[in-house]
Amino acid sequence: MALRFDDKKALVAEVATVAQSAQSVVAAEYRGLPVAKLTELRARARANRVYVRVVKNTLARRAVAGTQFECVGAKLKGPLILAFSQDDPGAAARLIKAFARDNDKLVPTLVSLGGQVLPGTDLERVASLPTRDQALAQLLGVLKAPIGKFVRTLAEPHTKLVRTIAAVKDQKQGAAA
Repeated sequence: MALRFDDKKALVAEVATVAQSAQSVVAAEYRGLPVAKLTELRARARANRVYVRVVKNTLARRAVAGTQFECVGAKLKGPLILAFSQDDPGAAARLIKAFARDNDKLVPTLVSLGGQVLPGTDLERVASLPTRDQALAQLLGVLKAPIGKFVRTLAEPHTKLVRTIAAVKDQKQGAAA
């Protein structure tokens, strides 16, 4: 069903607003995917705070113009579904990767992150990015490691002294028996 001009303007404005605040975008070809599967994909996307939309390529090019995803415009070809990650840069990639594993009709064609366009084969790299909580936990571990090592280094001479005294005590008790 063809869109009226006002509907097209509203659609472009909506996608442009999402693209302005998005962390990354994944484009995937959905040719041959049943409507029920697309509905399931949209439900999963809502649960993961990923904006998923089927947009005509010409309208998508207009929507991403002036955003960090402008570089994607020239590579949009064929029937594509666009998935924008709102909070976590890898959320859309993880969603599309997991869904494509179960549905071979969904084929990732490109990924854009930080103003760079990556081919669909690099979806795995983007999907393996840690979530915000995982990244904070890793940072905390890196910050905590030197302090823990310092404390162990300070405690080591005392521990060594206690072990030496215990060994001498055990040796004297063994000699006396």
